[in-house]
Amino acid sequence: MSDESDETVEETGAETEAETPEDAAAEADIDADEASGEPAEGLQEGDFVRIDYTARTVEGDQLVDTTDPEVAEEEGVGDQGTFEPRVVVLGSGHLFESVEDAIIGHEVGESGSVVIGAEEAFGEYDEERVRTVSADKIDEDDRYPGARVQIDGEQGVLETIIGGRARVDFNHPLAGEEIEYDFEVLEAVTDELEQAQGLLGMFLDMELEMDLETDEVEETRVEQPDEDGEASETPQAGGEAVDADDDAEPETVTETVEKRTLYVESTPQLGMNQQWMMQKTQIAQEIIDKTDVDRLIVQDVLDGSGGMMGGMGGMMGGMGGGAPGGEDVDEADIEAALEEADIDADEIAEEIE
Repeated sequence: MSDESDETVEETGAETEAETPEDAAAEADIDADEASGEPAEGLQEGDFVRIDYTARTVEGDQLVDTTDPEVAEEEGVGDQGTFEPRVVVLGSGHLFESVEDAIIGHEVGESGSVVIGAEEAFGEYDEERVRTVSADKIDEDDRYPGARVQIDGEQGVLETIIGGRARVDFNHPLAGEEIEYDFEVLEAVTDELEQAQGLLGMFLDMELEMDLETDEVEETRVEQPDEDGEASETPQAGGEAVDADDDAEPETVTETVEKRTLYVESTPQLGMNQQWMMQKTQIAQEIIDKTDVDRLIVQDVLDGSGGMMGGMGGMMGGMGGGAPGGEDVDEADIEAALEEADIDADEIAEEIE
């Protein structure tokens, strides 16, 4: 569960509240800490933490999200994903801002409950987002009340359909709901591999085999001539000087550098994961930005019997590549992979077209 938003500062003009002595003392303490150069106490933005949480609507006690397998089983959703503590990066929008505020500055082991307002959670309910559209925009199989539909790139719920017109609610299903978020910070995650595994698990909701290695890689770059006006001069006959860099050309330099490489073993489920198919570049960039990983390589694994185990090979954060393909893949294996990944092959074909 995550919600990413920018902080805004409102100018209140003359209508500011008078500062109390307690406020002034608190500000003085903060200024003193900053002036002393002492590091801030407790967990801070950029820290990786593993947390346990359960989120429910305040009204109706409807389950929104959980990492607790027992809660998932009780709610009848135990077969709809992996339920275990999640690794998140504080200050990166992986959690609601109110939850992050309750964690930052505190220590591992902190637990609590935060009520998140509707606006911060899934937005206030907006009557203007309930619109009437042509029924022709809705697939015939989805023309019934309560159906989830997508129209002109927007997700909505079909309320009614009469003749050639349909009334669709484009609000989030939980719009207008306050959310109660119970959490516990289990540990700080400092191991690089665990950090990368946690981020991939959060984005894809699946467990993957991976390894982190330091590779030596050749990189080529082009160095431009010096343009700071300090080019050397070579004297000519007669005492005149000429600029030796007047005709300088860019120089191509090849050097060997070390790269922290995250190797991820591809699986049929990864190859069919819609989140991965649509956003793998962004996911890889998030891992590279938040960790010390320089590049990410997803590689197929051959099982030694002529068949290919794995899906989409490739490299993120560096030059493209991957394991050689071209082997015949049994159609039954593909269908089994699609079924296990809960992917509709017809929907994928329609999106490609």
